[in-house]
Amino acid sequence: MKKVLQGRVSSDKADKTVTVVVERRMKHPLYGKVVTVSKKYLAHDEDNTYDEGDLVEIVAARPISRRKRFVVTRLVEKARG
Repeated sequence: MKKVLQGRVSSDKADKTVTVVVERRMKHPLYGKVVTVSKKYLAHDEDNTYDEGDLVEIVAARPISRRKRFVVTRLVEKARG
């Protein structure tokens, strides 16, 4: 089963690449407070179709470059504005 993540495009400046911020909420192990943890992933966007602010789904793939290991599969929600 391939890893599927959902996140918001934070940057589309690079050619054929988008930066996707994936946020998840977790309970702190000691204090019990629910905190939001975010992580950035570089994802392959072959046709440069996704813009900053779009909510997208990314799937793990073979390594495309040094840091790029995900491919954008679908657009969940278009950015407002």
